[in-house]
Amino acid sequence: MGFIAVIVAAIAGFAFGAVWYMALAKPWMAAANIKTDANGRPEGDAALPYIMAAVAMLIVAGMMRHSFALSGIGTVGKGLISGLGIGLFFISPWIMINNGYTGRPFKLTLIDGGYATFGCAVIGAVLTLF
Repeated sequence: MGFIAVIVAAIAGFAFGAVWYMALAKPWMAAANIKTDANGRPEGDAALPYIMAAVAMLIVAGMMRHSFALSGIGTVGKGLISGLGIGLFFISPWIMINNGYTGRPFKLTLIDGGYATFGCAVIGAVLTLF
């Protein structure tokens, strides 16, 4: 059952990201300085970043499941709060460091860090359903 939970949680995290970045597409592309084509889509949009994101979601969900098992996190509420904590206190600060050193706008950190925080919350909640 563990592999199924990881796969479903990864799909949920990926789907949440799709909604998050569709809703924030314009401010995200502006903050990330991504050039767009005439249709407003990123220039040179390719499949590779989406594949990499799907693999990353599997890795994150798998490690979160392992951490939850070791910590005895087994309810949806605990999974949600633990996921929020992982996103907010582990991943988002790392994003802030990377963006700070590359001189990117703090707005980009808020958008990407927000996805990390709430995406991990979704993954955490889903992991505890199985």
